[in-house]
Amino acid sequence: MLTNEISEKSMRVLSWLIEWVFERHVLILGGSLDIDYAVADGSLASGAKFTISSSSPTKVNTAVSCLKSDYPSQSDTIAGFPADLSNPETVEDDLDALFKKAESSHVASRHLPKSNTSSIAITSGSVTKKPAKGWTLMSFYGGGLSTLAKALAVDLAPIKANVTELWTEEQKASTAQVVAKSTLTGIPAKGEDIAEAYLWLMKDNNVTGAVAETDSDGLLA
Repeated sequence: MLTNEISEKSMRVLSWLIEWVFERHVLILGGSLDIDYAVADGSLASGAKFTISSSSPTKVNTAVSCLKSDYPSQSDTIAGFPADLSNPETVEDDLDALFKKAESSHVASRHLPKSNTSSIAITSGSVTKKPAKGWTLMSFYGGGLSTLAKALAVDLAPIKANVTELWTEEQKASTAQVVAKSTLTGIPAKGEDIAEAYLWLMKDNNVTGAVAETDSDGLLA
């Protein structure tokens, strides 16, 4: 069983994606390297600029290096910046500084273009629908993120806000065999599978306030 400390770290603002496909800008904050990379792959293939940020400089440098190697002709549109957004007293200033580095001069929630082509995607976990023993805090937290997305969709309209529920990387790594036996698909999802949910939420200008589930059908098994 994972500790709440590990789970909380992976769930904390796991992935906020701000995007405009085709010569637009995708920004990922935090998250899992293989999911981030798959989202980046789909975004760059569509011609978007891409920026990744994490509290781990190593994770940022690794992602940027791999992406530039895979997309040499677009290397000047790929960037990464370390940023620790865990302090609630400084998070707005820290976000503002990050957005300036990423060539977005204001915090997203205040100054994203007022259009349904602007998108905020939040990551939660399937534990909100199927709680596990000892995960009360995480279930509460994840359920709050789902409600947050709906509230943001109303407050920020026409900007889109959605949430994706999935297995965390720590869950997948530590319980791969359990997942394989307890899901209809028989295997935990790959990063490129999960990335499709984010790319759909970003590209579909008609979806907002939604919860996209990509959990190997674990709720039905």
